[in-house]
Amino acid sequence: MKILFLGDVVGSSGCDALKKNLPEIIKNKKIDFVVLNGENAAEQGVGITEKICNEMFSYGVDVITTGNHVWDQKETLLHIEKENRLIRPENLIKPSPGRGFQVFDAKNGLKVGVLNLMGNVFMKKCDDVFVEAENFLKKNTLKDDYDFLVVDFHGEITSEKMAIGHFFDGKATLVIGTHTHVPTNDSRVLENGTAYQTDAGMCGNYNSVIGMDKLNSLKKFFKNKEAKKHFPANGEASLCGVIVEANIKNGLANNIENFIYGGDLKNS
Repeated sequence: MKILFLGDVVGSSGCDALKKNLPEIIKNKKIDFVVLNGENAAEQGVGITEKICNEMFSYGVDVITTGNHVWDQKETLLHIEKENRLIRPENLIKPSPGRGFQVFDAKNGLKVGVLNLMGNVFMKKCDDVFVEAENFLKKNTLKDDYDFLVVDFHGEITSEKMAIGHFFDGKATLVIGTHTHVPTNDSRVLENGTAYQTDAGMCGNYNSVIGMDKLNSLKKFFKNKEAKKHFPANGEASLCGVIVEANIKNGLANNIENFIYGGDLKNS
């Protein structure tokens, strides 16, 4: 079983790279299931729309996770209620539209659970992520409720992400961080069998400041009055994420491979 997870898709450049490359990647890498974080996919670089969701699904994406920008395009408040393949962080303040966890059928017929969580430090206010994670595992068990479990932890700080990784070790197939848009070089299988990477990186143009136009971002940092609201950088995007080879018998990871394709970053 091969699972591809792709980090935050940023703006038109990220969407264009998916359209151009994802179907061939799925074919060449023999991918069975694709999850990506789409919370920055809108043209403005924040939020996601129904149109973009449908386009991503047509490229071969199975599930779209999100994070702190999930409601930045207001139409998502309604769309997420009818589209179960689009999920938001499970620990958003309740009640919130949509779902934070769902079980899906992979192309090979196996069941994949996808759980979306959001960190508490330097992020929008949400319920305690460790309490929510503990409550989740009291109700859901690997190989009983699903064959595999992918956890997208959308957070700012590395310590929260690593702690969640160890908490889910042996209970999830993959714990992968999103949000900071920079791929970390720590992909590994933890001691109890869960694949882990602190941040997947982004699917966007790296000739930028985390996907946003670099010149405008510099103006913002220098408090230049000519600075505009952040907007995505144009140009060729790198697709960043991980590929996990999962064990069908126990639902844990045999291997995790850091995946970078195209653009300014070194190709895998």
